[in-house]
Amino acid sequence: MTEIQRASVSNWAASRPHWWMGLMLITLHGALAWGIETWWARALMLAHFGFFLMWQPVWRAEREVSTLSALLIIGVGLLLGFVASWWLAAVWLGVLVGLIGGRAFGADSRRQHLGGLLALTYLLGILLGWVVPQLFPDYRETSGIVFLMRYVWLTLPVLLLFIPQERITASTHVVDFIYSVMLFLLVMVLVLGSFALKLVTQGDYLFSVALTLVGLALMLLVLAWLWKPRAGFAGFGQLLSRYLLSVGLPFEQWIQNLAHLAETEREPQVFLTKAFDEINRLPWVAGGAWRTLDEAGEFGVATKHRIEIKAHRLMLELYTRGGVSPSLVVHVRLLTELLEFFYEAKLREQLQRQNAYVQAIHETGARLTHDIKNMLQSLTALCSAAETSGADQAEALQMLIQRQLPLITRRLDQTLKKLKAPHKVGREEIAAADWWRDLRTRYEPHGVAFTLEGALDACQVPAELFDSVADNLVQNAIKKRGSEMGVVIRASFTPEHGGALKVEDSGSPMRAEVAAKLFDAPVASKSGLGIGLYQAARQAEQLGYRLRVASNEAGRVCFELSVAREKQGGAV
Repeated sequence: MTEIQRASVSNWAASRPHWWMGLMLITLHGALAWGIETWWARALMLAHFGFFLMWQPVWRAEREVSTLSALLIIGVGLLLGFVASWWLAAVWLGVLVGLIGGRAFGADSRRQHLGGLLALTYLLGILLGWVVPQLFPDYRETSGIVFLMRYVWLTLPVLLLFIPQERITASTHVVDFIYSVMLFLLVMVLVLGSFALKLVTQGDYLFSVALTLVGLALMLLVLAWLWKPRAGFAGFGQLLSRYLLSVGLPFEQWIQNLAHLAETEREPQVFLTKAFDEINRLPWVAGGAWRTLDEAGEFGVATKHRIEIKAHRLMLELYTRGGVSPSLVVHVRLLTELLEFFYEAKLREQLQRQNAYVQAIHETGARLTHDIKNMLQSLTALCSAAETSGADQAEALQMLIQRQLPLITRRLDQTLKKLKAPHKVGREEIAAADWWRDLRTRYEPHGVAFTLEGALDACQVPAELFDSVADNLVQNAIKKRGSEMGVVIRASFTPEHGGALKVEDSGSPMRAEVAAKLFDAPVASKSGLGIGLYQAARQAEQLGYRLRVASNEAGRVCFELSVAREKQGGAV
């Protein structure tokens, strides 16, 4: 038979489950209702098992059956066909109740519900009304019971043959394993309880069945009452959920170890390797292999029991020491996705560190461009002074060079340090008196007026920050004076509260949109105003200072560098 023909037969059989279920129950009825010792009852039982295989919801028809499953099917068929036992019949009916009930609970159509209810009603009736009474040695059949069970009860499976054909859906082949097991256990408890009560009390069988049903109802009622948390009790539902989440695996301990690794290990590869070492310590894990987009690894030893789990970036194969349950597979899948989540977080952290380093290099380069430009201007001024000075100005030129060259050397040394470690912010402090003297030496020849407001005796300032901010502000003001006539530039310094520098010019104000974004992002400007002040503001913020526009009006454009208010408040 070709694959197409096989698939066609499989679809035809799967689209008529109630036909096969009806024929299965009719042949079962024929094998039980007239006794199980006759040869034709054995033949009907074999036919019943054949129809069961056509209906069964455990194996899909298009899947190949393994050798072990085939041997199991043959063994069950031989047992049902050649062993005439009412106990075996009772157990088999309980299995059918579990399978049909587990399938009926997952049904999504009225036809499936109706077929399942008819089949369950028939099976419970034939089990309690016919099979279980046959287990008692003193059982005597009555004509009413015989007529009811042999002829009237047969109408229920016959009705299954008249249920219309239904469309094949995913739920048609779904059997809830938990419901099936619980139904089977409840039916077995009902059968054994009724049998035991009948033998112990030597009373009526129907009374024993009723008493067993009342006992089961009370037990289920108590279980339902204890299922939810009450009066400090966690509840069976929560206890069961906790057990299912930690079955075969200490969930809380594994999560705690994983979180500890996430905190201590920065590199994604090292984190992943150590996480799999933790998995390999689990008692049921023999080994495994993992693979990501960039690397792969193995741990432990390989066995024939394998679980394969694929996440977004992570492929994991776990080798176990024995077979694992479906709940444990779901559990391991959850933990693997959690591990993959931490791994991706580590990858993002690594990328952020790289981006931060590149950004630091970029920002440092932009800031150092201004510093080098200012130092070049100072060197140009020294060269110009040396070229234009005469013999009578040799002493003044020597003093100027003695003051300027150490300052330029110090700033070049700071520039080299920033290039070697661009992510570090310089905090080296110098005496405010020395810094103020060097600043005046650089810019008094350019016509900048300096004002000191207070004593500089004990004041210390961050040299790199104040040099960078002062150079940017003064150079921008000098450029403005080059394009606007009569601009007066003033610089003032207040030593109190960590030092405050103001640079003011009498030129035209900045545009409002430029002033609003000046320290938040680089602002395009013909004069270069924007990137230097943006970098200076970032540097000031990192050191606890604040660079702001104190005034932006015609004739009074003022910038101020001072300690941030939060730091001032903390110092006070």
